[in-house]
Amino acid sequence: MGSYIAVIAVSVIVVAMVIILSLVTLSKGYGYKHKIDPLPDEEEEKDNDRDNEN
Repeated sequence: MGSYIAVIAVSVIVVAMVIILSLVTLSKGYGYKHKIDPLPDEEEEKDNDRDNEN
């Protein structure tokens, strides 16, 4: 009977750890700032704007 309680306790601890780690991972994923490269057309427009200013 005592072994069943130990198995249940360990199982609850493992499940709790998995849930906590999943929430931490999700939180970090949503907090990450994604950066993308500008489109080639946008780069050309910026270069043209800079040339026109001078």
